[in-house]
Amino acid sequence: MKGALVVLVILLALVATFAVQNPGTIPVRFFHFYGPTHLLVVIAVAFAAGVLGGWLAVLPGYFRRRSEASAARKRIRELEKELASLGEKSAPPTPPGQ
Repeated sequence: MKGALVVLVILLALVATFAVQNPGTIPVRFFHFYGPTHLLVVIAVAFAAGVLGGWLAVLPGYFRRRSEASAARKRIRELEKELASLGEKSAPPTPPGQ
């Protein structure tokens, strides 16, 4: 996790450096929208869209693993209860003098 954070910080620094070193206004066309905007805004929006897309791509696997882990914890509790009940049934009776 720390490695991913370091890579993200380095990537953010590179994007920020690129945006600062390339100031200027560029025309942006998207469907029927048109307008001049700063390159920094375009870079930031594109980067945010990429991060969001990556996060959304990972999300289904995260929920699947979380569900599987929950089912595994439930099964472990069931098996522990079964083991405890078997241990009680098979325990030899203690002699009355002890």
